[in-house]
Parts: sequence; C-alpha cells; structure tokens
Amino acid sequence: MEILRHVVVLVHLVGFAVLFGAWAVEAFGGRRRVTRLMSIGMTIAAVAGLALAAPWGVEGALNYPKIGVKLVVLLAIGALLGIGSARQRREGAVPSAVFWLVGILTLLNAGIAVIWR
Repeated sequence: MEILRHVVVLVHLVGFAVLFGAWAVEAFGGRRRVTRLMSIGMTIAAVAGLALAAPWGVEGALNYPKIGVKLVVLLAIGALLGIGSARQRREGAVPSAVFWLVGILTLLNAGIAVIWR
C-alpha cells in the first residue's frame, strides 16, 4: 500500500511540474498566456492531491488544516486559470495580475506542502 501511495505522490509532483513548468515557459518567453497545459497540470495535481488526502491506513493523523489550505489555494488557481482563459479568448490577452497570481499561488502551494509539517 505504501508503494501505491508513493506512486500517487509522484503523479502529484508531475502535475505540479507540468503546471509550474508551463507557466514558467510563458513567463520567461514573454507571452503571458494561459495554456491548456496549465489546466491539465492543475487537474493532474488536483486529482492526485485528493487521492493523497484520503486515509491510506498510514500511521499518524493526517494534517487536515494543511489539506484544507492547499485545497483553497488550488481552487483559487483553477478559478484564475478559468478567468484568464476566458479573458484571453475574449480580449486576446490575459490580465497581468491574473497571470502572475497563477505562478505565485502555484509556488505557494508547493511551499505549503514542503514547509508546513
């Protein structure tokens, strides 16, 4: 069971890497767009994160406040990706604040995972 949990952690990390990597490519490329790859990475990270939040028979209690905060941040990222995508379709550009918040919140979510024990 522990090996399966580690595989889900790996998938969760891959989802984060896809989301943050796609954002970084756009940020450093100077385009400031929301891409489909960002949404796919967020979805992978979300599904794997929800699977990790389930009790796996691990020793010790799960940190439910941490899980709740990470879920709220994830929902904010999803909302910003949706808003940015709609604005991009309608106006041809993503508002700068929306674009930068996606990257900042993604990095914040990773920071919460690593720092909050």
